[in-house]
Amino acid sequence: MKNHSTRRQFLGATAALVSTAVVGSQKLFGAPALIRSLGDKPNSLIDGVQIGCITYSFRDMPDQSAEATLQYVLDSGISAIELMGGPAESFAGAPKNSVDMRSIFPLMRKRRDNQTLTEEEQKKLAEADAQMKAYREEVTKWRLSAPMAKFEQVRKMYNQAGVKIYAFKPDAFGMQSSDANIDYGMRAAKALGANQVTLEHPANDAHTLKLGKMAEKHGLRVGYHGHEQQTPTFWDTALAQSPANALNFDLGHYVAAGNPDPLVLIKQKHDRIASMHIKDRQTADHGKGNLEWGKGDTPLLPVLKLMRDQKYTFPAVVELEYQIPAGSNAVAEVKKCVAFCRNALS
Repeated sequence: MKNHSTRRQFLGATAALVSTAVVGSQKLFGAPALIRSLGDKPNSLIDGVQIGCITYSFRDMPDQSAEATLQYVLDSGISAIELMGGPAESFAGAPKNSVDMRSIFPLMRKRRDNQTLTEEEQKKLAEADAQMKAYREEVTKWRLSAPMAKFEQVRKMYNQAGVKIYAFKPDAFGMQSSDANIDYGMRAAKALGANQVTLEHPANDAHTLKLGKMAEKHGLRVGYHGHEQQTPTFWDTALAQSPANALNFDLGHYVAAGNPDPLVLIKQKHDRIASMHIKDRQTADHGKGNLEWGKGDTPLLPVLKLMRDQKYTFPAVVELEYQIPAGSNAVAEVKKCVAFCRNALS
């Protein structure tokens, strides 16, 4: 599954594309008018393939406001995004989260991947879990009367800067969520201009049936995300339950899980893929590492070219999960990923 074709040449060309990139750390994050005045609008629709980005990629950046997140997106050259709940909900007046998620995300990933946590890490994660539970209860109450006009303002701010919000991912769709909170999440997604909401697959048939039927009423799709539990048949029950249920396919995790050629799955289910996360992971034989693009075993080039040649319209979504090199930051690395895609499709 290795991308043997001119990989070193390709990496060199990609590096050249970004060698002069300057991350706009000095730019102002304030009013939309200031953001709009910073220059040309981004365009990450590359030869018909929409390259997007999930804003989770910027989780290590210091300012998680809607304005700062927009600036990160613009500096990365991205014109379409899957927006996490935090920036939009904070803009709309949600209660403030006291948990430092930048320090907790790595521990959550270790737990998700069944890696060994130290006693201190376990304690820190347990404390964060308790704080997050209390925070979610606050947010749940707030959501019942959250102002949709604020989400419309976020949409306008992003759209005027040249960024389309195609997906929304708040933590409002899980098993613990009431119908009222799920309805809120879908209404907020519509206000943001999104055509889909995304969540981790709940592994519960009754819940995917409920989400699919609710999404039908809102004219949305529900993209179910998976990690290494993904298989060729992983989504089949949900897809059969509702035309609104769809894949938020993760190409890298699928490869790391040891599945057969992902191009076959994409060809078979392309009309049910709402969006696809892309990253470069190794196969199990090589350690399952999450590497800088072009260094792993994920067939990024063939997949991007398949999307171009078959004119698939779902977005290929940059999800930055490899370790950021010393001296760099998330914005600079996402920009490299976009350059990789641009070079692959040129």
